[in-house]
Formats: sequence, structure tokens, C-alpha cells
Amino acid sequence: MRDEIVRRMVHASGTAVPLAYLFVPGVEWIHVQALLVAGLGVALVLEVVRLVVGLDWWIYEKLTREYEQDNLAGYFLAVFSMAVVALVFPPPSAAETLVRGLEPSRVAVPAILMLTIADPVSGLLGSGELRTAKEVTVLLVTFAVATLLAVPFVTPLAAVLGGVAATVADGIKPVISGYVIDDNLSIPLASAAVMFLAVQFLPASPL
Repeated sequence: MRDEIVRRMVHASGTAVPLAYLFVPGVEWIHVQALLVAGLGVALVLEVVRLVVGLDWWIYEKLTREYEQDNLAGYFLAVFSMAVVALVFPPPSAAETLVRGLEPSRVAVPAILMLTIADPVSGLLGSGELRTAKEVTVLLVTFAVATLLAVPFVTPLAAVLGGVAATVADGIKPVISGYVIDDNLSIPLASAAVMFLAVQFLPASPL
């Protein structure tokens, strides 16, 4: 359990990236993109060293689970998915820059927060166990946290749908050919895509 708490604390540390963009003067979305791409490069080197060279540093025993020993580790997938989300959604138009909460990057910010906050909460409630599906109570808490994180950034309907996408990605981990589809990869990608489509094509309110 102690190692699981350490993993979740490292996981949650990624929250600093979107928070810096939101609250630190002078930090623009391009800086977030650059930081995540640089972090992805570092993570790639570390994974090559671990999986190809075979250098098994002690820290990996603390930060990786058993099913990650021969596969890409969760931290790499997390950085990869956050970088993809940050790069895929374009910079704001001139009109949208007038209201920071209405920038297209509004989709990327809650998607990243769902990974760095909602997922650790879910992991701790679920004891960090690898299951094909989590308990209903854990899923409900995950949905509530994920949706609340999205509310300040997107329409209510988009927030709900994004929360559903994050919950499904977090709660169900399919195993394909022995490889676990980790939620570190699927949560940001699924929630960002769903929220983007909802903002673009669905009304602000279901009523």
C-alpha cells in the first residue's frame, strides 16, 4: 500500500503542469507543449534503458507494477497521452483569447487533470489492484471527480460526457495479447476527444 501511495503522489505531481498554465503569469500553452514533449523524450530514454538495455534501477521497483515489468511503464504512457492531448488541440483564436476559459486548450486541461487527480483518487479507493473492472462505488467517485474537474472549462454536457469517458477508461482495462491497455494512456485521450466533439457538435445544455 505504501508503494501505491508513492505511485499516486508521483502521478498527481503532473497536476503542476496545467496549474502553471492557469495561474502562473507568462506561462502559455506553447510552454506546456514544450515541457510535455521534453518530458516524453526523457521518459522514452528511460524506458529504452529499462526494457532494451536491461538496466533495472531501484526506483522502478517502487514506481512500476508487476504487469509493467516487460511493457511500457505507466509513467511513460501518462506523459505520452498528455503530450498528445496538448499537441492535438490547437492554440486559441484571437476572439477566444479574451476569455481564457474558452480556449480550445480548455479540453486538454481537464483531460490532463482527470488523469493526474481523478485517476489517483480512483486508484487509492480501488487499492491499486489490477482488475478488468472496478467496483461501482469507485466508478461513481471517479465520475464525480472527473466531471467536476471539467465543469470550469467546458459546457455542462461536455463535462458529463468527458467524465463518463474518463470513468470508462479508468474502470475497464482490457488485456489484448497479454498487454494491458493502461488507463494512463486512455483517460486523457478518450476524455479529450469526447469533450472536444461535445463542445463542437452538441448544445451547451441537453434541455
